[in-house]
Amino acid sequence: MKIAFATQDLKRVDAHFGWAKNIAIYEIGPEGHQFLEAIQFDGDLKEDGNEDKLGPKIEAIKDCAILYVAAIGGSGAARVVANNIHPMKVSQPEPIDELLVKLEGVLKGAPPPWLRKALAKGQERTLDFED
Repeated sequence: MKIAFATQDLKRVDAHFGWAKNIAIYEIGPEGHQFLEAIQFDGDLKEDGNEDKLGPKIEAIKDCAILYVAAIGGSGAARVVANNIHPMKVSQPEPIDELLVKLEGVLKGAPPPWLRKALAKGQERTLDFED
């Protein structure tokens, strides 16, 4: 599954989603993680109520299952959730590598229901009605 991180320095989750300079995207599974890409955003990213800056960010993370942020506004959170992406807020800047290792540990065990749902993102749902 793909995970996105709102970051200013590409090392820590330290950015508000709306004004993040970068979104780092990783592939993660129980056996490890791999960096996929960093998408840079420039222009006027300050906190100003301008919703236009969210569109390119939503588009960049649309195939991610989880988005880690330092903060996210109400409309940004609503748009993220509407795209079946689970937002995760960190209370203080945290190293991306540490978050990935923690998440790998959870994936090796019994992930909580919200995480199992996130893992299923992008997979075709099959229902078997035969016993």
